[in-house]
Amino acid sequence: MTTDDVTTESDVTTESDVTTETIGTDAGDARITWHPAKKARLVLAVSHGAGGGIGARDLVALAQVLPAHGVTVALVEQPWRVAGKKVAPAPKTLDVGWRGLWPALAAPGLPLVSGGRSAGARVACRTATELGAHAVLALSFPLHPPGKPEKSRADELLGAGVPTLVVQGGNDPFGKPEEFPAGDFELVEVPYGDHGFAVPKRAPLDQDEAVAIVTDAVVKWVGSLG
Repeated sequence: MTTDDVTTESDVTTESDVTTETIGTDAGDARITWHPAKKARLVLAVSHGAGGGIGARDLVALAQVLPAHGVTVALVEQPWRVAGKKVAPAPKTLDVGWRGLWPALAAPGLPLVSGGRSAGARVACRTATELGAHAVLALSFPLHPPGKPEKSRADELLGAGVPTLVVQGGNDPFGKPEEFPAGDFELVEVPYGDHGFAVPKRAPLDQDEAVAIVTDAVVKWVGSLG
């Protein structure tokens, strides 16, 4: 173990360090919840999917784990979610909200990793090159609608243009790991996981172990980014 691998009490983010800010965008007001690292070297901005919020188990876990590894985590709520709507708007509108948030996300002046789960992952991929993202984290990338593999969204993933990590559940109906095309991205499988990385009770790993696969993979990957 090197000195860099040691987490001291002073490196740990506490609840009192967490802050929230509202950002106006052309799609409406969005919200960022900051989980800062004490000695940040990267910012990871991650947004939610089309049917959920930043309380998703993977997003919560990343916000808890990554700050101790020098990564500030910014959990992003898109304008439709802040407005209390139950259904996400069209992809173009999601992109407008993400673009509007970008200056605030980049404000710390650190390399900025663009990320999200499900629909948020698509947004991150579509806008990465345009916005100058350092890399992309795609959690539960929805490769296709359930039961419709012919409606592939692989072009969005393959077009990200920056280092990309996909973390995918082994039983994700939106695209199992073996369905993904070859491409310039890394893919980590969460065995037995569904679209929300939930695993069945009969699985040989429990829910905490499944979530740890997600966080361990992201910690390793961000550590490899230059």
